[in-house]
Amino acid sequence: QVQLVESGGGLVQAGEALRLSCAASGRSLSTITMGWFRQAPGKERECVAAISRSGGITYYADSVKGRFTISRDNAKNTVYLEMRSLKPEDTALYYCAARTSLYAIADIRGYDYWGQGTQVTVSS
Repeated sequence: QVQLVESGGGLVQAGEALRLSCAASGRSLSTITMGWFRQAPGKERECVAAISRSGGITYYADSVKGRFTISRDNAKNTVYLEMRSLKPEDTALYYCAARTSLYAIADIRGYDYWGQGTQVTVSS
């Protein structure tokens, strides 16, 4: 079992930055690929970034490449999502998730443990 708690969301203006954190308990994150997903009202949940156990492999959705950076601190059992140059279309509920099944790194079916989400709202 893995418990995940996100923090760092908020209301910002377009062009500003936020850093999301995902603190884990119950299991060492060093053994788990982690992902950040988001879901906007009326839309499907999508993977915006993911990072392998060692941090050597990362994935980014095309819509966030060059603006978002995923990282992990296995010693702190925490995963981060740095978000820069935020746009109104980035507004969503952001979730971190732990991948425990062997689907592609961005495939939601591979993620079995989820946090409760943190809201990011970007005003224009």
